[in-house]
Amino acid sequence: MGEVVSREELIGIRREVRAAGAVAVFTNGCFDILHRGHTDYLERAKSLGDVLVVGLNTDRSVRALKGETRPIVPEDDRAHVLASLASVDYVCLFDEDTPYELIAAIVPDVLVKGADYSVETIVGAQVVTEHGGKVVALEVLKGRSTRSIIDRILKAGKGR
Repeated sequence: MGEVVSREELIGIRREVRAAGAVAVFTNGCFDILHRGHTDYLERAKSLGDVLVVGLNTDRSVRALKGETRPIVPEDDRAHVLASLASVDYVCLFDEDTPYELIAAIVPDVLVKGADYSVETIVGAQVVTEHGGKVVALEVLKGRSTRSIIDRILKAGKGR
């Protein structure tokens, strides 16, 4: 089981991982309503290294990205659910609109986002590649999204 850690704790953990010669993989997102698309993506991200770190948007930053009705699930709950996944080693909340500061603080060996981003547009890619790391855009499962789940719930509620 993974851990929810502060940025300061994560910086120390990253030093230990580097000293041990292990490969640190980083990804980030809102992970609002956890679904199969998320778990598949996280398992494949983990397969790219030894330690998977997930940067998790705070509630404030989710609202900035997705609008005032989001997130559905509060940040503490999202963080603990993510940390309970076998593929996730560490979860660290970030309040900025992008994970750039967190990526720059830990400089992972591998930076991963979904293939709905191009490698050139992934936030933090330059920091990682300048330090010899690699950036990967993973395909996501089609038809699996938080938005589609919310839409189905709303549709079902209208049928009452």
